[in-house]
Amino acid sequence: MNEADRRGLDSPSLNGPVCIGRADVTPCCVILESINDGVFIVGPDRRITSFFNRAAEEITGFSSEEAMGRYCFDVFRSDLCQTRCPLELTMNTGQAVYDQPCTIINKAGEEVAVSTTTAPIRNGEGEVVGAVEIFRDLSLVEALRKALSARYRLGDLVSKSPRMQEIFEILPDVAESDSTVLIQGPSGSGKEVLATAIHDLSLRKGNPFVKVNCGAIPDTLLESELFGYVRGAFTDARRDKPGRFSLANHGTLFLDEVADMSPALQVKLLRVLEEKRFIPLGGTTPVKADVRIIAASNRDIERRVKEGRFREDLYYRLNIIKIELPPLCERSEDIPLLVENFISKLNSLKRKCVSGVSHEVMDLLMNYPFPGNVRELENILEHAFVLCRGPFIEKRDLPCDLLEKAVSSRKTWERGPLACSEAQTIEQILEKHGGNRILAARELGMSRSTLWRKMKRFHLQ
Repeated sequence: MNEADRRGLDSPSLNGPVCIGRADVTPCCVILESINDGVFIVGPDRRITSFFNRAAEEITGFSSEEAMGRYCFDVFRSDLCQTRCPLELTMNTGQAVYDQPCTIINKAGEEVAVSTTTAPIRNGEGEVVGAVEIFRDLSLVEALRKALSARYRLGDLVSKSPRMQEIFEILPDVAESDSTVLIQGPSGSGKEVLATAIHDLSLRKGNPFVKVNCGAIPDTLLESELFGYVRGAFTDARRDKPGRFSLANHGTLFLDEVADMSPALQVKLLRVLEEKRFIPLGGTTPVKADVRIIAASNRDIERRVKEGRFREDLYYRLNIIKIELPPLCERSEDIPLLVENFISKLNSLKRKCVSGVSHEVMDLLMNYPFPGNVRELENILEHAFVLCRGPFIEKRDLPCDLLEKAVSSRKTWERGPLACSEAQTIEQILEKHGGNRILAARELGMSRSTLWRKMKRFHLQ
């Protein structure tokens, strides 16, 4: 068997350009016909020319006779054909494309998840005269992945951490109850996503879900935003304007950052919760409020009550069902799931096909404390997604400030007080001796190998 045949018999991730001449095709085809991966060969015009194996027939639904002479995109109907065609990229650059995930439409009109690899075919002079495409049916893998994903998903919430799973377990009952809910958690932890999930699982899901950020609207405007106003209530009030309570009628009103509400508005909100009625600004007639309230805050409202900055009676009205969202650094096992979820969304929105992140990037994300929580992770991935030119997001695609913060955070976040003190001492002795490890180890009273291990542990240069 010649070298071309040996290359042609490799796994779907071909190890280099395939050089198949007319005489070389037949012995390769004998083997390729028996494998479970689909294989076909195209010429420079992207028509299927000399080969379309049995697995290709089973996956696409087209017979070899039907496929021969047709354009590849008429048979292998992939979601990459019109945007980032691997075959076209291979023939234009002469470079192989490895393990590119995509979805094809088979002859019966069904979607099939596949992974495809392409490599160039060269003639004796080294010129690209065609390409070979090898694709693997991932339907079973995709079905298992979706089943596993469904286990850790509730609406737009994705998590497998024990604390979040406890929330998932009670959420359907919370949603059905129609009681007021108070969500507490750090900024960016997903309070609005959780509130949306509660609404979508409730009996009010067919009615409006209205959001208002109490901390972003000046106190003078917030009252009219919540309750609306009538014509003539103030200068330029030339017509009635419904407030958020009216817009959310029969639905759900989400009050974000409710702890920032002024004492005067706290009194009015309390009255609405107790009487289920409100009076628009400048009006005299009460309006019925058939609205479910979901409130959220990144502050400890109980502490603000003790400090006299939040009404105790309003707190107990809001705190019928309390849900506390943990920060992302306390549920790092969710990072791979969230990465997959965000990349899938970005692929749909921006019509790209990024498979995921590299092992190096995942390691960095898993060891980063995420002070901005889930929102910060989403922003990082969107930045990297825009810059990514390959199938996987690499370290070079990440924001520069993230890489700088990741280094400094590793020096502090992963260490306790004693470790921080030890690291600081080692750093000072190394600086004193100009980075000379022999002299530093001698002064510290440890061997060079011990010093090296500690430097590696504390990420010291």
